[in-house]
Amino acid sequence: MVPLLLISVLNAQAQEPPVGLRVPRLIAGPLIVETAEQPLIRVTVVARGLVHPWALAFLPDGSMLVTERPGRLRIVRDGVLDPKAITGIPEVRAKAFGGLQDVALHPKFAENHLVYFTYLKPVENDMGAPVVARGKLEGGALTEVRDILVADAYAGNSALSARIAFGTDGMLYVAPGGNIDNVAQEPGSLRGKILRVRDDGSAPPDNPFAGRAGYRPEIYSLGHRNSLGLIVHPQTGAVWNNENGPNGGDEMNIILPGRNYGWPLVSFGREYTGPRISDAPAREGIESPIVVWLPAIAVSGMAVYTGDRFPKWKGNIFVGSMRTGEVRGTGHLERIVLTGKNEELRRESMLGELRQRIREVRQGPDGYLYLLTDEDDGALLRIEPAQ
Repeated sequence: MVPLLLISVLNAQAQEPPVGLRVPRLIAGPLIVETAEQPLIRVTVVARGLVHPWALAFLPDGSMLVTERPGRLRIVRDGVLDPKAITGIPEVRAKAFGGLQDVALHPKFAENHLVYFTYLKPVENDMGAPVVARGKLEGGALTEVRDILVADAYAGNSALSARIAFGTDGMLYVAPGGNIDNVAQEPGSLRGKILRVRDDGSAPPDNPFAGRAGYRPEIYSLGHRNSLGLIVHPQTGAVWNNENGPNGGDEMNIILPGRNYGWPLVSFGREYTGPRISDAPAREGIESPIVVWLPAIAVSGMAVYTGDRFPKWKGNIFVGSMRTGEVRGTGHLERIVLTGKNEELRRESMLGELRQRIREVRQGPDGYLYLLTDEDDGALLRIEPAQ
């Protein structure tokens, strides 16, 4: 008998808010799954016992850095999670969905050992500010840690995300969340924008709004809600993001300098109470998304597959889903096929039987796909061919 990923028995009588399914615990593996174009895949639990893991980055030796939202940076070597966290992470405001979030290596990491990460910094009056920080990884510690970019603080529990990615131009792209009020349209705020900065956090003079009165010089594009996926396309070098809509209206965008992506002026989504966000989902002068989700899937980490392990998936985009249609326990992985002109052809939903919040998706240097499940007992999963 082929061993399957065992799922704990569901208590049919249990009723837990919000509306949805009970999330089972991943117990053992591997799970063999039939998919549409890559006939059989194997899903293996590489490491578990992570507390709401958020992001991962591959080190040159093949080991992995993994962030945990409560404020720990962990390392996985040869498939084993080091029980000791890497020291040097500053205090985080770990409330609601805030805390330690993204992690990325400097393009010259082999020379300078610099690691970049984002976190929610606690400030006075119980407020939090999204921050980009960097430090030098030496052994099991981050040293010389300092904040290089601090966005405006906010008192609530929304707009807490902050993704980062290094571009082919050597610049660091940053996406602080902006789903509060009209902050995504405010030129004096860093929230709800895609930012472009040097590796020390300073704004380069060729940014689209540099020198323009009232605009922060770090801004590259504006009108974004919560960008929970931010990548540099490995084949084109273009910056892509995905962002959570409210109740519907998740979207994927190709980011162009100086453009406005609409939030909250236009949206395909609705308020969580039901009414539409805007009368029309498109408007002249505002960039339209290349992919939209209705209902929302709480889109998260994103990767473009370029390896040889899954030849039929080459060029496909993978995104994590944390829940579908506001229903708990419906997280999954989605595969999107686009034309050469970035026109959507089809989508495939996978791993829905796990009922896990898929927070992160990355292609490893071995050509496999790696996922993180954003749960109390979170796991690092590997996807490989079963044949």
